[in-house]
Amino acid sequence: SQGIIERDETPMEKEIAGLHRMEFQFSDIFYFCRKGFEAIVEDEVTQRFSSEELVSWNLLTRTNVNFHYISLRLTVVWVIGVIVRYCFLLPLRFTLAAIGITSMIVGTTLVGQLPNSSVKNYLSEVVHLTCSRILVRALSGTIHYHNRENKPQKGGICVANHTSPIDAIILTNDGCYAMVGQVHGGLMGVIQRATVKACPHVWFERSEIKDRHLVTKRLREHVADKSKLPILIFPEGTCINNTSVMMFKKGSFEIGGTIYPVAIKYDPQFGDAFWNSSKYNIVSYLLRIMTSWAIVCNVWYMPPMVRKEGEDAVQFANRVRSAIAHQGGLTELPWDGGLKRAKVKDSFKEEQQKNYSKMLVRNGSVGCLPTGTESD
Repeated sequence: SQGIIERDETPMEKEIAGLHRMEFQFSDIFYFCRKGFEAIVEDEVTQRFSSEELVSWNLLTRTNVNFHYISLRLTVVWVIGVIVRYCFLLPLRFTLAAIGITSMIVGTTLVGQLPNSSVKNYLSEVVHLTCSRILVRALSGTIHYHNRENKPQKGGICVANHTSPIDAIILTNDGCYAMVGQVHGGLMGVIQRATVKACPHVWFERSEIKDRHLVTKRLREHVADKSKLPILIFPEGTCINNTSVMMFKKGSFEIGGTIYPVAIKYDPQFGDAFWNSSKYNIVSYLLRIMTSWAIVCNVWYMPPMVRKEGEDAVQFANRVRSAIAHQGGLTELPWDGGLKRAKVKDSFKEEQQKNYSKMLVRNGSVGCLPTGTESD
């Protein structure tokens, strides 16, 4: 175990079943006491929303702690690294990023003026690929793509685990996708309005994105057109620190069509790609990324998956999530990534209460409980 405590990975249902006896014993509550202490000592959910920490500083990347003086030699190495990253790499990367963004806006705007045709689609893909590759160079990105024969095809849906806003750039560096997202203002809004003229991206207004039926309808219409680019969706709905995969929202799996899973795994030894949006705004995050040594990651294209007969959207989403977690060497967690900003839903609490009551209730009767007392 890499944590500060060693957890028993046996699912709760199996462990509770192992505790079942003919009658209730007070020692049965120790299981829940242990789980409670484990959650207090090391919360397996909250830690997924903080940067992955290296075992020791490798002279290349940042750590989660501030600078501490250890020796003169290490201090000199650290100062030299700061000078190189901020005085040499940052100006060069900023220039490349400006060139890439400007080229994206100008190129897609010009291509968008052309009538719909195969030539327009070809030029749009050239512009997107070229600009994405410039932006990857601005991050000193080193990306290893595996199993390219499984790359998403037109009319399909590409789903991937989500660590950072640059995930989209990492993927479009190797192929074009139709993006799905909310309409923004500022520079991001300018880019969105320019790119949608040349490529069939699906942007929603703030009021529209809350209408799940409208979102599903527009995505189904896109998937039904086999000439359109595959849709790129991050079903977790928020950034996770690349150590695990959390619950996939079922909406992406209700659309129909073929799902193309993609696993993305960053190497934290050269730079931390995780965006902790509750700690850093987008500008601060991009500054940290562009002042890191490099962004190194592996991308695995996985065989396409389709919904099985009798399988609902939640089961299909869980099956795809398990495949991505296994391929990327990530921990699979059943929790909703919305816990990053919201409280635990009452339904989760009720589920734990029901599990607890099963330990007390035997053959329809409640042992060791006063008459009229509810087991929950």
